[in-house]
Amino acid sequence: MSDHDILIIGSGAAGLTAAITLAERFKVLVLAKGAISGGSTAWAQGGIAAVLEPGDTFESHIDDTMDAGAGLNRRETVEFVVENAPRAIANLVELGVPFNVEDDGDLHLTREGGHSHRRIVHVDDATGWAVQEALENAAKANPNITMLPDMVAVDLITDRHSEAPTDTDHVWGAYAFNKASGHVEAFAARATILATGGAGRTYLFSTAPRGATGDGIAMAWRAGCGISNMEFMQFHPTCLYNLEVKNFLITEAVRGEGGHLKLPQDAPDPGHRFMPEFDPREELAPRDIVARAIDHEIKRFGLDYVHLDISHRDPEFVKGHFPNIHDKLMGLGIDMTTGPIPVVPAQHYTCGGVRIDLDGRTDMPGLYAAGEVSESGLHGANRLASNSLLECFVFGEAAANHICAHWGDLPAPPAIRPWDESRVTDSDEEVVVQHNWREIRRFMWDYVGIVRTTKRLERAQHRVELLRSEVDEYYGNFRVTPDLIELRNLIEVAALIIRSALERKESRGLHFTTDYPDLADKALDTVLTP
Repeated sequence: MSDHDILIIGSGAAGLTAAITLAERFKVLVLAKGAISGGSTAWAQGGIAAVLEPGDTFESHIDDTMDAGAGLNRRETVEFVVENAPRAIANLVELGVPFNVEDDGDLHLTREGGHSHRRIVHVDDATGWAVQEALENAAKANPNITMLPDMVAVDLITDRHSEAPTDTDHVWGAYAFNKASGHVEAFAARATILATGGAGRTYLFSTAPRGATGDGIAMAWRAGCGISNMEFMQFHPTCLYNLEVKNFLITEAVRGEGGHLKLPQDAPDPGHRFMPEFDPREELAPRDIVARAIDHEIKRFGLDYVHLDISHRDPEFVKGHFPNIHDKLMGLGIDMTTGPIPVVPAQHYTCGGVRIDLDGRTDMPGLYAAGEVSESGLHGANRLASNSLLECFVFGEAAANHICAHWGDLPAPPAIRPWDESRVTDSDEEVVVQHNWREIRRFMWDYVGIVRTTKRLERAQHRVELLRSEVDEYYGNFRVTPDLIELRNLIEVAALIIRSALERKESRGLHFTTDYPDLADKALDTVLTP
C-alpha cells in the first residue's frame, strides 16, 4: 500500500492523536490489530490529570509524579507532560469530549491516589470510551486518515528487508497480517509511529484488553531499539474478584471519593480497615503501596480477595459518580451502595517500554513511539494515577510535530521485499500455541508478580528460554497466525521483564524483591540493548 506518507500502528489515544495532528499535512495510515476501538484507551475508567483547580500548581503535579515514580522519573519529561496537560484537555473539549462539569460550568475534578489536589477530569467512570469515540470521529471525518482494522503487525521493516539490503539502521514501516486475507502485507512509510499499548497479557490476571501482548515492544527490540525499565509492571490494587468476569477494573476514583479497603468475612477481623497500618495516606497512597498491602493481607490470611467499601456514602452520590461500575456490579448481584465489592490486585500498566526522547524518537531513525508502548521517563518506577492517557496525548502530538518539522530529513523508503510465505505450511498442532500462552501467563504471575525473589526470577527465566526455543522452531516452520504472532511477542516481552528484574539489585516503586528490600543509593534506569 503506497498511498500514505506515515504509518501508525495502534488506534488508541496516542495513535489517533498523532494521526489527527499529522493529517493537516500528510496522508496517514493507521493499523489496528482488532477493532479500531479495541485497545486500552476505551477501557480507561478514571480520567486525565491536569492542573486546573485554583491553588494547584505545575510544581505540585510534578512533585506528585516524581514521588509516585520513586525518583526514577526524568524530570524534564515530567515537566514537559505536566505543563502541556491543560492544553491537551482544551483540545479534547474542542473535539467534543463531554467531560463532567460543575453547576457553574467549570470542569468537575476528582482526586485519585498519589495526587495532592483534585485534578482528574473525567466523563463519569468511562472517560476512556468518551475520549476514544471523540478521536475516532475526528479521524473518520478526515480524508487524509485511513484506518484499517484487523491488521496484526508482525515485524518492523528495516534496511535488511529492502531489495538492496544495507547495514544502516532505519525503519521503513511494518509487515502486518491481514486477518481477512490470511496473508502478510508490507506497509512502507517514511516515518512509523508505534502506539501499540502495553504488555498486560503477559500476566494471568490483568485489566488490559485481550490484545495487550507487548507487540510494539517486542518488534522494536527485534529491530534494534533500546528497551528500558521493563521490571516496573504496575498492578492495579482493585480489580473485581469474580469467577465469571476476569478483568473488570474498579477505578481508583472509588477510593478517591472515600472508599475503604477492609478485610472480608472469612478473615480473623472481618470489616477491619487495614490501609492505615501501611501508609499515612491510607487508601490514597500510590498504587504500588496499596497493591502490596492487599497482597500482604491476602497471603497472610489465605484470602481470595479483600473488600472495597463505599457503602457509607450517600447511594445517589455513588450511583451518580460511578454509574457504569454500579450497573455492571448490579448485573452480578453486587450493590455497591449497600455493601462491599470483592477486589484483588491485577496487572494494569506497563511502565517500561521502548526508550524515547521528548520528541517521541526511538533509537532507530524513522521510528517513533508514544503511549504505553514507550518509556519516556514520565512514570519512573510507578505511574501516578491518570497520567497515562495524558502521556498519550502529549507524546502523540510531540511525535507528530517532530515529523512535520523534519519531514525533509526523512528519506523515501527503498523497494521492500514482500513477505516470504513459500517456505511455510499450515500446522495441525496449534494446541502448542494455546498451551504455551497459558504457561507464560501463569509462571509470570507466580514468579514475576507483585513480590519477587531472585530464585523465582531465575526459575521464570529458565522456563521462558525453553518456551522460546519451542516457539522459534514452530515459527520457522509454520504459517503465521494472529495467535502465533502474539505468543512470539509475549515470550520476547516476558524475557525482557525477567532480565530487567534480575538486573535491579534493589526494591524501588513497583519492583519489590525480598532479596534486595532496600533502595540503592542512586536511581538508575535499567536499559537493555539488543
